[in-house]
Amino acid sequence: MNLNVNIPNNFITTEEWNQLEPYAIHAYKLLTEKSGEGKEFTGWIHLPELTLNNKNWMNSLFQLKKLYSEINIDSLVIIGIGGSYMGTKAIHFALTSHLITQENSIPVLYLGHHIEPTYYYHALRWLESRHPLVIVISKSGTTTEPAIAFRFIRKWIEETFPHESARRIIAITDARKGSLRKLADEKGYTSFAIPDDVGGRFSVLTSVGLVPLTLLGINPEALLEGAMDMQKICLERSQLNKNPALLYATWRHAFLSRGRPIEVWTTFYPQLYYLGEWWKQLFGESEGKQGKGIFPTTLTYTTDLHSMGQYIQDGSRIMFETMISIETPSHDVTIPCLPDNLDDLHYIEGKNLSYVNQKAEDGTIMAHVDGNVPVIRISIPELNEYHLGQLIYFFEFACGISSYMFNVNPFDQPGVEAYKNNMFRLLGKI
Repeated sequence: MNLNVNIPNNFITTEEWNQLEPYAIHAYKLLTEKSGEGKEFTGWIHLPELTLNNKNWMNSLFQLKKLYSEINIDSLVIIGIGGSYMGTKAIHFALTSHLITQENSIPVLYLGHHIEPTYYYHALRWLESRHPLVIVISKSGTTTEPAIAFRFIRKWIEETFPHESARRIIAITDARKGSLRKLADEKGYTSFAIPDDVGGRFSVLTSVGLVPLTLLGINPEALLEGAMDMQKICLERSQLNKNPALLYATWRHAFLSRGRPIEVWTTFYPQLYYLGEWWKQLFGESEGKQGKGIFPTTLTYTTDLHSMGQYIQDGSRIMFETMISIETPSHDVTIPCLPDNLDDLHYIEGKNLSYVNQKAEDGTIMAHVDGNVPVIRISIPELNEYHLGQLIYFFEFACGISSYMFNVNPFDQPGVEAYKNNMFRLLGKI
């Protein structure tokens, strides 16, 4: 079973749809033929299949745990920002967030995604009693936030483990150039290359995500198999109504044409929270250029129905909703029966909690559609590596199409440089 996309009825006329279709097909061709702006960063399109067929590279992944079983490792430090860590965190959290304690799961400390000092103070104190393995991810090695984090960690590792410091650091960086590549070669770190033709926010299925996820016990092969199956669907189906990613991208533009510039990514599964954060970067950084783009934001239900639910239901009609659903949860519990019924829950006692959650989802979709908020429902059969791989590739492919429909380069981020230049000027670097 595969990912499924359900689209609302009666929000867009046939005429409006027919006007959008040529733009969608043109964008699809720009992406799949690698002829659009930024084409030099489209290596991710065939990446799942190419990686799975590279047996030597896959074997090197499977040897990682064996390699590091020879030294005492009780935690993992992952240093990166944006696409260098967000996809890893999204998949790891989705598959392990049910572990309320750290039993059977190695603790993970993420650094380099901000520069707030209190967090660093406590992180460094926490590490004092640990024996971590450090994964630093940066194509250049000079991006400010992860470079600062690695400076702290590298100094501590070299002082605390002077005879095995190099073995405790893995560098994921450019294959040939950059300060981190130079340092990795000089120090003898284990290293993996980031492909030249894959940008950060599209890189989770490269060494950027696969190396840390493998060390965290997540099956990289299953992730890639799911992505490869979605790759085949996206590349072999050029008809609008048969390609789920093309369909989703086109509906986004249809709703924008109706005055809906905000997309609210929602789910009734809190373990998908960081997947929403990954999605937010993917679309925001790819589309938000030249005064264009759909503003991406996220909510988690039912929690946020008690905070933002009123606005979604009854506020300005400026948004549409993309709801991510899981058809069969990994685990379930039954609501207990009590003789007194003081909580007035007799109508659901003895039912599985998954049943109640599903009815809450169904009822919310009905309410929001009735309140004139279109809802795109994207469902996967269950939450595992295979279907997460499908979902990741689906969104990447849809993002490429949608960006080209805006006539912007999906793979650059010129606006990010503005804050960096101001910061460097204020700090005296330039």
